[in-house]
Amino acid sequence: MSKQRLIIIKRKNKRILLCLGTAIFAFFPIISAQAAQVELGVFKSVDAPEANCPQKVMVTEQHAPYYEGGYTLNGQAKLSSFAGPFAIATSDLFSVTWVANLKPAYRKCVAAGGIVKYGNETYDSHSYLRIRFNGGKVFLILDMTGKRDVNGFTPAITKKSVNKGNPTWSWSGTD
Repeated sequence: MSKQRLIIIKRKNKRILLCLGTAIFAFFPIISAQAAQVELGVFKSVDAPEANCPQKVMVTEQHAPYYEGGYTLNGQAKLSSFAGPFAIATSDLFSVTWVANLKPAYRKCVAAGGIVKYGNETYDSHSYLRIRFNGGKVFLILDMTGKRDVNGFTPAITKKSVNKGNPTWSWSGTD
């Protein structure tokens, strides 16, 4: 085989490997960015056991594409089935609380809750997402207090907003 033919074959192999590598990295964010359903259990207050309350609340979190040294989770809560549009009530470096009026059927609900399932797994760690029903309102709380990443740092809330009446957020930690 001639030297020129070997050079052509090597170039084709490099192009094929480059195309395969590019394809793998192009799809990697899609693979790593699958959304997880986060189930918040809702537990009625002993002071209002007969009130009509949602049995559970579902929110979504998904990992943003990986970056060296850390991770980010993006979340959203579409809760229009029982509440009106949300607004940010309070926020600081470690916490954000969204509030909305409950729909008439749920206005007498007095309850609180936190994460009970993350994806298909039972969740038994610190609940950084919590919910409160009181006074005809619902409060969704994202709170990093007491949460730590693998390096012992408190994760940072990097985004807190309302999109089309729904709470949205991002939080990040180190790895």
